[in-house]
Amino acid sequence: MINLGVFVALVFMLARLADKGLSLSQRVLTGLIAGAAFGLAMQFFYSGSADSNAIEATLQWSDVIGSGYVSLLKMIVMPLILVSMVAAVVRMEEIATLGKIGGMVIGILIATTMIAALVAITITNLFGLTAEGLTQGARELARAEILEIRQGSISDLSFPAIIVSFIPQNIFSDLAGSRPTSIIAVVIFGVLTGIAGLQITRDNPEQGKRFKAFVETAQAVVLKLVRLVINLTPYGVLSLMTKVTAGSNGSDILDLLGFILASYLAIAIMFVIHGLLITSFGVNAVQYFKKVWPVLTFAFTSRSSVATIPLNVETQINDLGNHPTVANFSATFGATIGQNGCAGIYPAMLAVMIAPTMGVDPLDFMFIITLLGIVAVSSFGVAGVGGGATFAALMVLPVLGFPVVLAALLISIEPLIDMARTALNVNGAITAGTITSRVLRLSDVPGRDALPG
Repeated sequence: MINLGVFVALVFMLARLADKGLSLSQRVLTGLIAGAAFGLAMQFFYSGSADSNAIEATLQWSDVIGSGYVSLLKMIVMPLILVSMVAAVVRMEEIATLGKIGGMVIGILIATTMIAALVAITITNLFGLTAEGLTQGARELARAEILEIRQGSISDLSFPAIIVSFIPQNIFSDLAGSRPTSIIAVVIFGVLTGIAGLQITRDNPEQGKRFKAFVETAQAVVLKLVRLVINLTPYGVLSLMTKVTAGSNGSDILDLLGFILASYLAIAIMFVIHGLLITSFGVNAVQYFKKVWPVLTFAFTSRSSVATIPLNVETQINDLGNHPTVANFSATFGATIGQNGCAGIYPAMLAVMIAPTMGVDPLDFMFIITLLGIVAVSSFGVAGVGGGATFAALMVLPVLGFPVVLAALLISIEPLIDMARTALNVNGAITAGTITSRVLRLSDVPGRDALPG
């Protein structure tokens, strides 16, 4: 009860900060720090004591806010994607431009994922990390058996089969998120619906006008709903960060500290590379990161690229001035294809660590080139099977002829690393959207939807 009293006090503190006019990013940062401090305090007072169950009991109640917030975001993802894609295409009026946007966004996502894999290969070799000597206890072996079973189903997915899975079959089923590729299917349906709306406008201008008015009204309602949910971000971050810090296993973290440090260094380098890329296209990197801070903070604490889509789109359009079409394409594709952290850094690090145990030189040029190519192709496959970094590893390692046991050994520390990987995934999507907007000259002043000229 004392713990919950403290947590409720922190919630009221964040509410008071909102009344005092603090910006969303400032309140998100405050929630992040407060949640981390509260979680660590519970670890300090209760771990190993007779009241160790107090942490679990507290988190059951405090997580109501965090899990509820994530659920609300997931609730609005599909309506936001569908309505925004239809509205974006109707405004675009040039279908050829739509193809350029999609192609460039995907190209940038894949290219940055390959760069991320190359960074991971370099850092892993510099740290001298290897799979040799890692203990395989009963817990890890049990996990390995589960992963072996999952690997069997994943290996049956060919690249053409993955592409076919993107095509919508039952839009109502996809709107319910029944398949791992439902998001991309809804994007495709939204684009096709928008194209049909454009053709109606050309054939019957009066019907086209009514269709555009309906789409604009629907979008206004959905965006208002998005803003209502996004205003809850500081409270969601407070709850999620409390759960992460209070629920971490300290012994597992210490055992694999080298891998954690190497992972965070590789992720930090990729953030720098993202900054350099957008700077080369005339964007102030410092101002950019200030604007995307709330998005990255939520991605860090929620560990969900999909749940971050509404905040991602909103920030790209209103704060970065990216065109709505570009923002929606990059946010949705970036949540499922070309994930810099999960599909790039993680499987590449595991492959380099396992290579010496299989008699392969991790510095061999052909090995590196082969690994980069496999990572690029498998980054599409992650969207086809779902499950993030672990599933990306399950697709990359077998192609190289490597065992998947190491992925099981690292599951215990996955949450700690996955936080930063998810933030990198989301930033990669925003970077792709920002660069695409600048290259195609679709960037606009914040808040405006019309194309320049």
